[in-house]
Amino acid sequence: MRKEKAKRNKVVVAMSGGVDSSVAAALLKGAGVNVIGVFLRLNNLSRGSETKARQVAKILNIPFYVFNFEKEFKKRIVDYFLKENKKGLTPNPCVICNKEIKFGLLLEKALKIDADFIATGHYARVVEDRPQQSYKLYKGRDKEKDQSYFLWKLGQSQLKHILFPIGNYTRAEVEKLAKKFKLPFGGVKKSQEICFIPKTVEDFLKRRLKSNPGPICLMSDIKQIIGRHQGLWFYTIGQRKGIRLPQGPYYVLSKDLKKNILIVTKNEKDLFKKELTAKNVNWISGKKPKLPLGFNVKIRYRSKPVSATISKILHSTFYILKFTRPQRAITPGQSVVFYRGQEVVGGGIIC
Repeated sequence: MRKEKAKRNKVVVAMSGGVDSSVAAALLKGAGVNVIGVFLRLNNLSRGSETKARQVAKILNIPFYVFNFEKEFKKRIVDYFLKENKKGLTPNPCVICNKEIKFGLLLEKALKIDADFIATGHYARVVEDRPQQSYKLYKGRDKEKDQSYFLWKLGQSQLKHILFPIGNYTRAEVEKLAKKFKLPFGGVKKSQEICFIPKTVEDFLKRRLKSNPGPICLMSDIKQIIGRHQGLWFYTIGQRKGIRLPQGPYYVLSKDLKKNILIVTKNEKDLFKKELTAKNVNWISGKKPKLPLGFNVKIRYRSKPVSATISKILHSTFYILKFTRPQRAITPGQSVVFYRGQEVVGGGIIC
């Protein structure tokens, strides 16, 4: 139904210059949709991608525009990333970017130029539930490439204007389509883990955050200092390499922000926890379910879904998740996402 509706409407496609968004635009053009290609200029690293996106738009013979969101991207995404890291957290900037930039600012601009939908190259699916007069978000068909984890902050007002043309394809099928459409790809280049970080997260943070050394202590004896750290923001929960302590291995267990202490353990089993607390929870349907309730959840993008019971803490905005089996290295700042089968029900930020 959504595809038939889209044929009669104007669709703005966010084109990154990569194979996924390029094929998404090609599929829509082939389906007779009025397609407008748009490149989002977010930082200096995107110049080469802009050239590729423009080239694809020329091949597809579609209008092409560049939206400069550099200021907004720096303020809402890069500054947020640095601020959260400085708190000792490990944020996921892609989740915020999808909410604020791709399906926030871009959608606002698209609607202002009378577009009916925006489309991206995400491996995910939006399904219209006509009896319920609502929209549901589902995993992409390709289990390895599924990107629904990064979209849990979306709501009904956004989903009704979103198309994911490659959501029902595998990556291998997308590559074949790229060749069929004669799109200029000599090979498929892997995306950067974080688009605004050219090398490593550690290198990026060291260039922008001041070193704030402090003691490293063992969980078993918090009063005994066994080393020095360079700043809590340079370490993540579960990290083993880079701690630079003799007679290891050691694992980062937690951070005492008030005392600026990095707490480590030699026993990897200490990293496994049976529950977590989540904040800023979003229910994609817009309706809070009756809790407690069981869902499958993911605590990071590449983790396997695990069963958990979700309850709300009375008189607060926080939620408690209790797992059927302990989870390794639950990391504050990361997203925990709730699934019911293939459907993404919602998510939150791990406290």
